[in-house]
Amino acid sequence: MSETLPTPVDAMRIALEDDVAVALRPFFAGEEVRVGDRTITLRDAIAQGHKFAVQPVAQGAPVRRYRAAIGLARRDIAVGEHVHTHNVRTALAGEKSYAFAGASVGANKVVATPRTFRGYVRPDGSVGTRNELWILPTVGCVGRLGERLAAKGDGMIDEGVDGVHAFNHPFGCSQLGADLEGTAAVIASLALNPNAGGVLLLGLGCESNQLDELLKRIPGDRRDRLRVLRAQSEGDEFAAGEALIGDLLAVMARDRREEVPLAKLRLGVKCGGSDAMSGLTANPLIGLMADAVTDAGGAAILTEIPEVFGAENLLLERATSEEVFDRLSALVNGFKRYFIDHGEPVSENPSPGNIAGGITTLEEKSLGAVQKGGLALVRDVIGYGERLSDERSAGGLTVLEAPGNDAVSTTALAAAGATITLFSTGRGTPLGSPVPTVKIASNHALAQRKPGWIDFDAGLVLERGMQGAADLLLDRILAIASGEPARNEANDERAIGIWKRGVTL
Repeated sequence: MSETLPTPVDAMRIALEDDVAVALRPFFAGEEVRVGDRTITLRDAIAQGHKFAVQPVAQGAPVRRYRAAIGLARRDIAVGEHVHTHNVRTALAGEKSYAFAGASVGANKVVATPRTFRGYVRPDGSVGTRNELWILPTVGCVGRLGERLAAKGDGMIDEGVDGVHAFNHPFGCSQLGADLEGTAAVIASLALNPNAGGVLLLGLGCESNQLDELLKRIPGDRRDRLRVLRAQSEGDEFAAGEALIGDLLAVMARDRREEVPLAKLRLGVKCGGSDAMSGLTANPLIGLMADAVTDAGGAAILTEIPEVFGAENLLLERATSEEVFDRLSALVNGFKRYFIDHGEPVSENPSPGNIAGGITTLEEKSLGAVQKGGLALVRDVIGYGERLSDERSAGGLTVLEAPGNDAVSTTALAAAGATITLFSTGRGTPLGSPVPTVKIASNHALAQRKPGWIDFDAGLVLERGMQGAADLLLDRILAIASGEPARNEANDERAIGIWKRGVTL
């Protein structure tokens, strides 16, 4: 957003056109609050992160934040009144028609200074931020076996290897059609993530997600870093797995970190447990990181499609071609149809935690969430389980099909090829994905209360300004990309979530 008000002491309004401001601390009814150069007397008590009206809004009129409508007024709203679910409703309905008007070539880009990190260069030119051995079960039946093997493998690590991790899940059998296809695609794509210096594909033998079919999805030039174990075919499956892990670790021990440019970073962006401050601090800050990476020639990946509803035009207007535009609009409408076909409203969001944090409607949540994509042009749209195309995605934003669920979407980002994911949160979560999952708190209180979860305090935006905080965050990201553990890694918080669709046999 090009025009912002000077940072106020008590509350923040993004733009002069906005009808609301966000409280930066709790207020009592009757208190006077500074908003820019104005003083407003509050009619209601306002919790930190919640909104109040800075100009009157008539019943049925749009209520504006981020220069856009976040919903419609249920009744007349007076200046100083609390603005939330009791007096604002969503305006979202079903699918929409969209028309391509040409790519937005005037998007502002940050001027990126040459930056580097120390990563693992793979034979295909991709770069990992980690050199780990990943154990990927084809089916839930061998999930615990994978975890036991990972624990054994951790004790076998030599120099040059960052860890051995198993990613258990309950799927891979009793699935049909697109449901099974999604599971197979995600497992195969995870096996190709640059952070996986070695992969053990662990199967049972009788599952629907058959190993031989899965191997067809993996290029032959990756096979020297891939081993396969069929548990039903081994007399002692644990001993067989231990031998395969030892073999892979010997190969991986030769790997060393090298200095590489920022352009080699594949950045996933995500939010979870958002509050009203997320759209003011953490998400715009992540957007600057996406701009820094894409401006350098790297790639950023944005997902959580149901949390784009109501803000999709901000992405559509940056599509680089009519083909990309059509795929993106079809993706948004397809997700809306997915909700409708299951008898659910498209606006069944925000979550209870979001509402408690001050987010009123899905439009408001979406307008804040899409800021994580920065101002980069949208160069590609990919399906669930698909991998990033370096040719199509370089220097821009790729939009990935996946739901908003934190575990599912962070896994989809890793499967798409993200080597580090930035995760903004206003309420906190310990969750981690297969790749470093950098938690960025939207406010000081969370960062101070949960230092074991949080990697960076975006509340610094209110003190140092957006660019000052961005400089600090980029330093932190490059340190983590170069091997410093993210908090989820230090806490051994790593898991995958697979998108379950269709019937279960």
